[in-house]
Amino acid sequence: MPSKKTTPKTSGAASKLASVPPDPINSKRGVTTWKEAAQWLRARGIEDIECITPDLAGVPRGKMMPSSKFTSNTSLALPSAIYRHTISGDYPEETENFRYEARDSDLKLVPDLSTLSVVPWETDPTAQVICDVISADGAECPYTPRNVLKSVLNLYRERGWKPVVAPEIEFYLVAKNDDPDYPLHPPKGRSGRAILGGQGYSIAGINEFDELIDDIYHFSEKQGLEIDTLIHEEGPAQLEINLRHGDPVELADQVFMFKRTIREAAMKYGIYATFMAKPMQGQAGSAMHIHQSVVDISTGKNVFSNPDGTASREFFHFIGGQQKYVPSALVMLAPYVNSYRRLTPDMSCPVNNAWGYDNRTTAFRIPVSDANARRVENRLPSSDANPYLALAASLACGWLGMTKGVEPTAPTEDAANEGSIDLPRGLLEAVSLLEDEPHFEEVFGREFIGIYAGVKRGEFETFMQVISPWEREFLLLNV
Repeated sequence: MPSKKTTPKTSGAASKLASVPPDPINSKRGVTTWKEAAQWLRARGIEDIECITPDLAGVPRGKMMPSSKFTSNTSLALPSAIYRHTISGDYPEETENFRYEARDSDLKLVPDLSTLSVVPWETDPTAQVICDVISADGAECPYTPRNVLKSVLNLYRERGWKPVVAPEIEFYLVAKNDDPDYPLHPPKGRSGRAILGGQGYSIAGINEFDELIDDIYHFSEKQGLEIDTLIHEEGPAQLEINLRHGDPVELADQVFMFKRTIREAAMKYGIYATFMAKPMQGQAGSAMHIHQSVVDISTGKNVFSNPDGTASREFFHFIGGQQKYVPSALVMLAPYVNSYRRLTPDMSCPVNNAWGYDNRTTAFRIPVSDANARRVENRLPSSDANPYLALAASLACGWLGMTKGVEPTAPTEDAANEGSIDLPRGLLEAVSLLEDEPHFEEVFGREFIGIYAGVKRGEFETFMQVISPWEREFLLLNV
């Protein structure tokens, strides 16, 4: 078991990042054929298998079945309505652009066998597999999150490019809270005291939750998930996990599975892990920073760098695309009312569309690196975002910049958070910007935009039905 202060080792079979292993039966993650899948399940005595897929919120949806049924050509289906309900389970009213499928017919689940892995926290031998979604006629369903990301990657592929990404996911550990009217607070660590803020990069802060973090590592290793580093962030009991760079779909799959893994590990110790963007008032929010580069498929070279090591035109146009289009795609990076509580000045979070070299106050930071690793870090996404949609949005904006030759501004040398806020200040404004950008139909499709915008407006309406403590405190006796 590796130390929590170092990069943990995982099997060479961990995801397709290391390609299909030579011995798939012993693979911790992924096989290539149904015959191998049957052998893999038998070798582990797997009794049940969870066939899951992310909904618009990134919540796992799907079906569980005996492993014998899974390998016997059983048809898997889900109703199309699961992609049209809000995070609270409500179904918004139809509008001109948001419509329900008239028959609420089935969508078919197609297991991606490269994602097959065990479910290490289950007491009975259980496996899991992420599924793609197709319509009854076999066509890819254009509005499901995994397919939205794949369609963006196809745009890159048509140009001979392949994006490479590395997400960083922040989250809080909080004491159990069974009454949503009460604020969240940090849990007690091994010292018996609730951890305080100001613990950025503190090893002692990580050690407060030694056993939990050990379980996160064990669970991850058994699933073939690769953690690069783990640190304590600035907030009280706020941690960050960094993933190794790789293919966007594979990394989105890993974030999808990591969220579930971390929650399950925390529950073992009677605490919650939350990916809310702003769980505690007065504390830093939680981000999902995305490092992005693009390689030439034929050569494997980073297209952000010229042969002499200088920055290429494509690099600057990618930045230009981020600056121009990401504010209009922000609702895919900050998808809830709570997300915009994180996007405020003086909270270690960019509220601009500026870029700069090694400047953490900018939305788009260029880390120090050699020419081969030249990349753009998008610091705007919050950890509550669906990883498939956040990656799709950020990469689509870069693709638009590269293909349309969008020039960036000059890099920001000083603090970029001291002026006006250059981003949408709330959910409804962000939804409108998504709908009003004409180039987004080209990269996301009209149907996805209509469904996503309709769901987000529905979530805002349910939020507006809640009376907040602020209203009771300042309006009750003063107006």
